[in-house]
Amino acid sequence: MAAFVMAALLIVYLALVFQHAVLFIGTGQPAGVGIGLALLVMPIVGAWALYRELRFGFTTQKLVGILESEGGLPVDDLPKRPSGRPFRAEADAEFDVYRDEVEAAPGSWRAWFRLGLAYDASGDRKRARKALRQSIAFYEADAKAPAAQ
Repeated sequence: MAAFVMAALLIVYLALVFQHAVLFIGTGQPAGVGIGLALLVMPIVGAWALYRELRFGFTTQKLVGILESEGGLPVDDLPKRPSGRPFRAEADAEFDVYRDEVEAAPGSWRAWFRLGLAYDASGDRKRARKALRQSIAFYEADAKAPAAQ
């Protein structure tokens, strides 16, 4: 729900920036036109970033649902800190299992998704998102591939 609120606020902000860009361009003054054109870039980049993040979120939720229905989600039994984050040493020890799974099946979206969850548990958000994006790419490629007959 918070993501929707933030997305709505960003859309309002981008609309206001776009409106101000048009007003600056409408002045006809070289400085105003320059500022207006520069401001037009912000809503375009912002809308693109919002689209990518929402698509990422919806797709990962979909993949979580598929793995959950198949019983393929990792069991979350790592010892945790009071904040809810797993202890890094335990998460790192479990990480090898998921890395080996990807090495054994490098084209499996399921293996890449579990690796992304393992990266996240280890506290490496950058690699977690990269692995999840790879998982999404493989999932979408599988969905587009014609069914074997």
